[in-house]
Amino acid sequence: MAAGALGALASLLTAGPGPLLRSELGQRLLGRSLALTAPAPPAGVAVAERGAPLPPLELPDLDGRRVTVPAAWAGRPLLINVWASWCGPCLEEMPELQRYAASQGETGVQVVGIALDEAANVRDFLLRVPVSYPLLLDTPGPADAGVRLGNPRGVLPYSVLVSADGRLLKQRIGPFVPGELATWAAP
Repeated sequence: MAAGALGALASLLTAGPGPLLRSELGQRLLGRSLALTAPAPPAGVAVAERGAPLPPLELPDLDGRRVTVPAAWAGRPLLINVWASWCGPCLEEMPELQRYAASQGETGVQVVGIALDEAANVRDFLLRVPVSYPLLLDTPGPADAGVRLGNPRGVLPYSVLVSADGRLLKQRIGPFVPGELATWAAP
């Protein structure tokens, strides 16, 4: 719940036309300030760093099949969005993520959602807000996918852009607003 509250705070801080925190510089400053108060990840947990190859994440999909990110989509840029069904700002941005994913076709940026949630909660959510991009599951905690993707405070929603060769390019704390995603994910 704390992650959802921090995500709501991030969405308030980034609301409005053209604020600093929606910029790349603002996002870097927000990320650094949150990292200063975050607990250290557990020993042995690889954490993604901007510009470096993404450490592999192996997670189940909704059917229990294990998927390794980024290898499952090697050769394609990835937009990975970490969310939960109980996170209000996450739910608000899902239609925007779906529109963006649908616009990318078979060769554009692959959107992948990682729900820090139970499979039953995600399935219930999908009945209300269907998405067609792949969804994976993880258990919230000190070594969850968000932490391993460079979000040590666990603020949700959290997104990363990964290059076609598997390097972490950008990090985004807080929700996307309509029309913002295509510009953010552009090379």
